[in-house]
Formats: sequence, C-alpha cells, structure tokens
Amino acid sequence: MSGRPDSDLPPDTQTVQDLREDLAEADDRDLREDVAEADDRDLREDVAEADDRDLREDLAEADDKDPRDDGLLDEQARRARWAAAGTGVVLALAGTAAALLRASGTAPALVPVAYACGAAVCALAAVLGARGRTRRALWAAVAGVMIMALGDQFD
Repeated sequence: MSGRPDSDLPPDTQTVQDLREDLAEADDRDLREDVAEADDRDLREDVAEADDRDLREDLAEADDKDPRDDGLLDEQARRARWAAAGTGVVLALAGTAAALLRASGTAPALVPVAYACGAAVCALAAVLGARGRTRRALWAAVAGVMIMALGDQFD
C-alpha cells in the first residue's frame, strides 16, 4: 500500500467477486476505447476516401470542361475588341477635328500638328483593337491622348 487513500486494497482483502467486476469493467472500458478508436479511424479513412473521390471527380470535370466551350471568353474578347476599336475611332475623330479647328485659327503651328499626331496614334489604337491586340490598343490610345494634351498645352 502506497499510503494514498485511493490505492487498492491488498490482494488478500479483495474478494473474487470484486476481482471479476474489476476485470469486467476493465475489459468493457478497453472494448469501448477500441471501438471508439476504430470508429474514428474508419471515419477518417471514409472522409479521406470521399475527399479523394470528390477531388478526382472535380479534376475529371475540369478536364472535360473547356472554358471556351461556353462562349464566355469569346464574348469577353469580342467586347474588348469592340471597346478598343470604338475608343480608338472616337479619339481619332476628336483629335482630327481639334487639329482642323486649330489649323484654321491663329494658334501656333505646333498645336494642330500635336493634335494630328495624337489622332494618328489613336487611329493606330483603333486598328490594333480591331485586330484583337487590346492591351496594345489601350496603351496606344493613352499615348495618343497624351500627345493631344501636349498640343493643348502649347495652345
């Protein structure tokens, strides 16, 4: 005996019935723990298998489905081309009109030249946009407007 109040009684004071009950409780507790561990392990395996199966199905669906099949990307590309081409045309017309108006007035010669050059760059942006080079068309339109703004500063 260790001196602790919860320690077991010496073997000679325990009855056979007490030993049987202790053994049954220990077996029952061990059995419950084993079942719980097995259930947890089975549950984890089932979840892992289900996740793997779902992942494989998702990958198979992604492989089968081409993003261009639904036409969404084609529609977006068409809109981008139209927007780039239309913006380039409108800016080119505005620059041409400004160049003609300034050329007929008393403005210095550099002003209508800057507007005309800006309009030419915007016309290039319209061509690039119509061909599908939307990023280059955007930068060309920005450059054309900057050139026209430079002509406005000279005025």
